[in-house]
Amino acid sequence: MRGSIRQKYKGSWQIIIDTGADRNGKRRRHFETVRGRKGDAQRRLTELLASIDKGTYTPPSKLTVSDLLRNWLQGYVKTNCSPRTLDSYTAIIERHLISAIGHYQLRQLTAQVIQAYYAKSCDRLSARTVYHQHRVLSQALKYGVRQGYLGRNPCELVDPPSPSGKLMHTLDPREASILLEAAEGSYHYPVIYTALSTGLRQAELLGLSWRDIDLGVIPSISVNRVLYKRRGVCEFREPKTSRSRRLVSMTPPLAEFLREYRRHRKSLYHELGKELTLDDLVFASAEGKPFDPGVLSHNFARLVKRAGLQNVRFHDLRHTFASLALRQGIHPKIVSEALGHASVGFTMDIYSHIIQGMQAEAMIRLGDILPRGRLLENSVAFSSPPFDIMCISN
Repeated sequence: MRGSIRQKYKGSWQIIIDTGADRNGKRRRHFETVRGRKGDAQRRLTELLASIDKGTYTPPSKLTVSDLLRNWLQGYVKTNCSPRTLDSYTAIIERHLISAIGHYQLRQLTAQVIQAYYAKSCDRLSARTVYHQHRVLSQALKYGVRQGYLGRNPCELVDPPSPSGKLMHTLDPREASILLEAAEGSYHYPVIYTALSTGLRQAELLGLSWRDIDLGVIPSISVNRVLYKRRGVCEFREPKTSRSRRLVSMTPPLAEFLREYRRHRKSLYHELGKELTLDDLVFASAEGKPFDPGVLSHNFARLVKRAGLQNVRFHDLRHTFASLALRQGIHPKIVSEALGHASVGFTMDIYSHIIQGMQAEAMIRLGDILPRGRLLENSVAFSSPPFDIMCISN
């Protein structure tokens, strides 16, 4: 039998696998303890046998940080995360973690080793970049603990660098008007105006088809897919979370604009000998091909420069929408739902500085509806209080 399971005690199971012979012909066996139910041990046994069949099995005593990171990418991230997340994690692992600590065997990886690496990295990288590396390394080591390679995640004993708050740029109404004036006549004007009016992400806007646009009595936009560029290729995908898949109401000016824009697109397609269908993209080239996200971002940066504005990214249109909506007194929960955030608490954390700044404005508005206080000249408030309400000290 290549592998077997036996119970050590309640809730603890030992896996025993025959891993073949060493160079001297001596049989080797792999022992591993799994805590939980017998089914958990059985699944782990299946994984180990599969790794032996594929030739990817590494004895735990010799498993390096590099081995674990790559196993985690292929065994967990690739099947449980989006392709963009896989690319992002792979870049962090291959460019930073493996070159710095990949040669350590897992049993040699201590909190001191990791802490020293963070300190050295902060000399040349931002605290935010090193913090992202910490998150990736910690997740991979948690996977290693679940797989039985480690008894404990050493990242739990490390103090990662604290990333400084990312500077958020928002436009006030005057600056938003200046930007739109600079964008007039641009092929990207419709998507810029829609972004400013809805707070949708760039990927969500570029994934919209006319089927997602309801220009009826209650105009709205349905977010059902996104368009990402991965390794030079544009591809449509489902939204990352259930909150991202949502229905967003339109402002009346946006609904009016999109009605006119749709008529323009129909006329353009007619000139090209085509018919505009519900499956056609809302924001696309004249031939109906998807906008390249990189080209859109580049052209937007040029428009920002032409408008005389500084440090404004396309994503900042989303922040601008949220800040203007909150300043107009729209409830944070409604703004949170429009943005597709996981919770209203998350929205309030991001825009807490705006909400706090609105407190003084709110008090002014409240003062406008509350009756004003006044004191009469002969009011008892100007005289000594009666004896029975005077404070008497002991």
